[in-house]
Amino acid sequence: MTTITLPKFVFFTGAPGSKWSGISQVLEQHPDIDTSDRTPEREYLHSEYSGHVGAYFGPGMELEARLDADYLLDAWGEPVNHRSSRIVKSHHWAYMLEEISRKFPHDWIALVWRENGTCNDWWHRAGGFEIKYPSYSWYENDAKMNREIALQNDAIRKFAERKNLQWSLFDTRWVSEKFGFEPDMKISYQDVYVTLWRGT
Repeated sequence: MTTITLPKFVFFTGAPGSKWSGISQVLEQHPDIDTSDRTPEREYLHSEYSGHVGAYFGPGMELEARLDADYLLDAWGEPVNHRSSRIVKSHHWAYMLEEISRKFPHDWIALVWRENGTCNDWWHRAGGFEIKYPSYSWYENDAKMNREIALQNDAIRKFAERKNLQWSLFDTRWVSEKFGFEPDMKISYQDVYVTLWRGT
């Protein structure tokens, strides 16, 4: 298997209900990814779904979606080792993709896309506004959530088009090709698409 050197940051985004949290947990199995941002306070467990672990950034959440390297690193505290990469999760990165690509040209952006209605249904089944972490209070109500899912998916799709990125179904082959390791996959991702911008 080809050895792949990961960047300091992998900016990670997908709309609510896109299964992006489960995908992030699969990628965090990589031995060079620092998961020291995982604390009991940053955990939402659900018997049927992967739940949420680690730091989430965004409006109304514990941490702001702020493109400042020192601010982002503070969520992890002291790094585990100098090689560690960090997956930085925010739904709101969807609106900041061009800015991320300019400010962090040597880092990566991982994008997740799933059909709008399926996202909405899945998010509600996973807990909806009852989700304990992160807070979804910024989304206010179902109508705004529906709009934001559509807007985020559209922003993600358009960025991928501008950068000529190729979409793939999320599976072990994609993880092996892009991240250089074989993950343990416990959940099916048959309708979830992913792509990766690897900087300049």
